[in-house]
Amino acid sequence: MFKKLKKIIFPVAKFAFDKYTLKQRSYTYEGIEVKISAEVFPPHFTLSTKILLDFIKPLNLTNKTFLELGCGSGIISLFAASKGAKVIASDINQIAIGELKLAAIKNEIDVTIVYSDLFENLVDKTFEYIIINPPYYPKAPKNDKERAWFCGENFEYFEKLFAQLPQHIAPNTWMILSEDCEIEHIKQLASKNGLSFALILEKSVVKEKNYIFSIQKL
Repeated sequence: MFKKLKKIIFPVAKFAFDKYTLKQRSYTYEGIEVKISAEVFPPHFTLSTKILLDFIKPLNLTNKTFLELGCGSGIISLFAASKGAKVIASDINQIAIGELKLAAIKNEIDVTIVYSDLFENLVDKTFEYIIINPPYYPKAPKNDKERAWFCGENFEYFEKLFAQLPQHIAPNTWMILSEDCEIEHIKQLASKNGLSFALILEKSVVKEKNYIFSIQKL
């Protein structure tokens, strides 16, 4: 019932969302502030970023190597670094990268920021933690902004990710997905590349369920 209601109100919500994100907005977590332009994935309107931030909050990340793959605003990377982690934040969106560099300076937090299409520019890098908040709607993205939402008509993002991930898998490789996406199909794509999903957190907010999965080699 709730899914049907969301489909009905989606056009109105999308109009409000598009209008709201025309201006640069701020997002703050635990005293860390990032500026987010219209071209960058906005944590304001999504549940996943806050869920991931709350999830890593109690962890001891001191001196741990940490990758946020597809960092968007970079708030997760900045927070992890504030907890003592050695962080690499990567993204394919040059605008996101530029804004994160400014945010790192403003917040006086040391983060290594890398332009990379998935692991393309992270060759020979290994990590103890990898966080992935992926695009999962099956539609072809038209630009870098849409890459944060759409994984391709045939889930090309996941095909490419899971082909590369076995060479970089971390002891703690975590991905967040919503009940709105085709989770079973994504799991099947992972399995084709020798990867398995294990549910480690289920969180319901405003009647929408989000899941954090641990990804490991079979």
